[in-house]
Amino acid sequence: MAGFRIGRGRDNNRTPQQQPQQAPPPYGQSYGPYGGGQATPSYPPGQQAPHAHGEPEYFGDPYHHQQHPQQPPGGYAPGDPYANNPGHTQAFTVGDDPYGDGSMYRAGTAPAPAGPRLHWKQLLSGIVLRPGPTFLQMRDYPVWGPALGVTFLYGLLAIFGFDQTRDEALNAPFMSALMSVVITGVVFVIGGLILGAVTHTLARQLGGDGAWQPTVGLSMLIMSLTDAPRLVFALFLGGENSLVQVVGWLTWLAAGALFTSMVSKSHDLPWPKALGASALQLIALLAIIKLGTI
Repeated sequence: MAGFRIGRGRDNNRTPQQQPQQAPPPYGQSYGPYGGGQATPSYPPGQQAPHAHGEPEYFGDPYHHQQHPQQPPGGYAPGDPYANNPGHTQAFTVGDDPYGDGSMYRAGTAPAPAGPRLHWKQLLSGIVLRPGPTFLQMRDYPVWGPALGVTFLYGLLAIFGFDQTRDEALNAPFMSALMSVVITGVVFVIGGLILGAVTHTLARQLGGDGAWQPTVGLSMLIMSLTDAPRLVFALFLGGENSLVQVVGWLTWLAAGALFTSMVSKSHDLPWPKALGASALQLIALLAIIKLGTI
């Protein structure tokens, strides 16, 4: 009876535009036009029930929230006001790097050695026959044994590669000549260490990332091995011979190529920077050994 007094049921023939606006139903419950039972509101085809983003429905009218386009797989839809805003997080799939392409440097992720340590015989022959792979494989291994031994032996014979020093050593007493030969060998070892350290320092200044022990050791081996052909001819023909001079220039150019390859492989540098890092050592070898100004 009370329902008829308040007008319930008298305006059922009104159109949707003529029906008065009603307050939203309580949370989790909606009434049909006759007020009985629980009914589900109807929506246009293809449209889902609206829902509130980040708050319960009873904080406001859930039917007036903005509808967003369907979220594509793996990220937020374009224009989503909640994406990357303070207070809202963004999901990433496994393996995604939100801060870059993954190519940045990470501590402790130095490249692994290209192969096992070479025996000294394989090392010496590799520098001459296949320098690139040899330098790459030995970039993380110290080579002090072969470097010190070969450089000292080269220094012992280097005194006989120049006419003046050879005559002085041959005409001097035995003990005096022996001391001169040993001192020359030690001087060449110390000079090789200093020049190799300079090459390593310049390579690091130019952006290289190699270790100093392999760089210094390999530079000493290159210095000694590349001058060996000139030294062999100089022992028999003298340091002023034209053939010895030509061989000296050719071996100096070969030393430049090997130094460039070694620094490039050991420090991951392009060849112009690698050549620049070894320039001082090449100039020193040219002035001290090739031109005979020892």
